Amino acid sequence: MAIQWVLRQASEMIAAHPPRLPFSFAGNAFEVVGSKALYWSAQNALVVADLHLEKASWFAVRGQMLPPYDSLATLQSLAGLINATQARALWCLGDNFHDSGGVERLEPTARRLLGALTAQLDWHWIVGNHDPALGSTIGGTVVDEAEVNGLILRHRAHPDETRAELSGHFHPKYRGRNRSRAVSRACFVISETRLILPAFGALAGGLSADHTEVISMVGPAAEALVPTQGRLLRFKL
Repeated sequence: MAIQWVLRQASEMIAAHPPRLPFSFAGNAFEVVGSKALYWSAQNALVVADLHLEKASWFAVRGQMLPPYDSLATLQSLAGLINATQARALWCLGDNFHDSGGVERLEPTARRLLGALTAQLDWHWIVGNHDPALGSTIGGTVVDEAEVNGLILRHRAHPDETRAELSGHFHPKYRGRNRSRAVSRACFVISETRLILPAFGALAGGLSADHTEVISMVGPAAEALVPTQGRLLRFKL
């Protein structure tokens, strides 16, 4: 499957030019793209977290039948952002698959799409608690964590880390009220030295951004960055 065809097909799944919402973190310029991903212009790279590929099939094995399209939907959305940004590298911050058997359960169309993308990009998988033994048969490079341009990239924030850090794991969501309506949106959580990404996966759930588990990692001065209607809103946590 040619990568050009893959990206043309995927671009139909999202807007051709998603809003790019800039902000800075630890001296680096980032843009939120597609509401759940970061574009890192200095590295010409996308950064995403918690794809949780093959989550639906994990539930199906246990008798809870869900539509088996989550992996394809997640990868198509990701391919669309690659097409829109023309990124040449990609970092996945752990929990890439929902479990250690997810790679084997990946259905053929999603497998071909993933293979095309990992062949096109400088693709890096950081392992998470759901996929600690992720193998190299899926393409790309598998690492425990990495340091890029002074930033530490890992799956879960480390409480003793003093350097600036990008991570995932918590699937943060901002929960509040808009007039009389309850609002729940995927968000980024940011402090001076921590940036926690929302889950990118189509079936990934979420944890309130002000949950004690999150605050214990980022501190009480952290904020939620909420992409909405072409703007990046900030809310104190």
